[in-house]
Amino acid sequence: MRYIEEFHDPELARRLLDEIRATVTRPWAMMEVCGGQTHSIIRHGIDQLLPEEVELIHGPGCPVCVTPLEMIDKALAIASRRNVVFCSFGDMLRVPGTDRDLFRVKGEGGDVRVVYSPLDALEIARREPDKEVVFFGIGFETTAPANAMTVHEARRLGIGNFSLLVSHVRVPPAVEAIMRAPECRVQAFLAAGHVCSVMGTAEYPELAERHRVPIVVTGFEPLDILEGVRRTVRQLERGEHRVENAYPRAVREAGNPAALRMIEEVFEVTDRAWRGIGTIPDSGWRLSDAFRAYDAEYRFDVGDVRTAESADCRSGEVLQGLIKPHECPSFGTACTPRTPLGATMVSSEGACAAYYLYRRLEVAPVG
Repeated sequence: MRYIEEFHDPELARRLLDEIRATVTRPWAMMEVCGGQTHSIIRHGIDQLLPEEVELIHGPGCPVCVTPLEMIDKALAIASRRNVVFCSFGDMLRVPGTDRDLFRVKGEGGDVRVVYSPLDALEIARREPDKEVVFFGIGFETTAPANAMTVHEARRLGIGNFSLLVSHVRVPPAVEAIMRAPECRVQAFLAAGHVCSVMGTAEYPELAERHRVPIVVTGFEPLDILEGVRRTVRQLERGEHRVENAYPRAVREAGNPAALRMIEEVFEVTDRAWRGIGTIPDSGWRLSDAFRAYDAEYRFDVGDVRTAESADCRSGEVLQGLIKPHECPSFGTACTPRTPLGATMVSSEGACAAYYLYRRLEVAPVG
């Protein structure tokens, strides 16, 4: 349990909170980028323990939540086809498309299977050569190396009945888009430690300098987050805007060189749509020309899918940090984990799910 229990020490948490209170002199708003951090913040009540001058804004850091509706509908179209085995992580099965989800497709006879790794899907393709096996490859930079490696392995082994439906997104362009939005209130970022463990921190200094915002790489346990907030507040109070690594046990400046080489070989940068936000230039990856034969969008010709978002769901505003989940009129009524209108209520990292799960159903006192 090393690196878990020791980062839940209440006495150390009190000391960090005391230091934050002693440092802050004016209101500051910072965004945690990762949905895992959001859940930790809400679960442990960190936002309520911080002084009222410090506001935590929940960002678009849930990979399930930002997968665009168009891509969900493409997944549904492919999964509905005969002779297709559609493989996905479990948290994608209840994400609503325009008029149904993958659970509905499975109930209607589609061969939809939950797997725990893209390599599980590749093994299914090897065992069932008469089926077309598709893996739903979503996520931030964290999951990209495993998906890239699986496609690379499929080509090496000559497994031609495997393909990847790719919806990978990249964090730095999203930070850029957030800072350029006219309504942006974000003054600093808590960067996602697992993303930086893969990519390193090289992309962040330019962002911090251009927008004059501190960016502190942070982990996921309570003390990780409090230490990230402490460093961020210290920079803000001093008028600094640097990149700091508050998660050195997992993050190195150069990231993971082997993972980066695999991503560079298999993927290429592309514009990508983010659910509820819109298209962000250069914010995603797609399979490169050398691996295009393994791209499910091309293999199944689903480029003409048309989508329609729910008019009652304001998850896009939640993902941009413009509102808190409980400020959506549908939250907890028309939209619950059993009857979700948007992905932020479905995903294990979604902000709406966190607020519902931990009973943050209305504005709570802070401080």
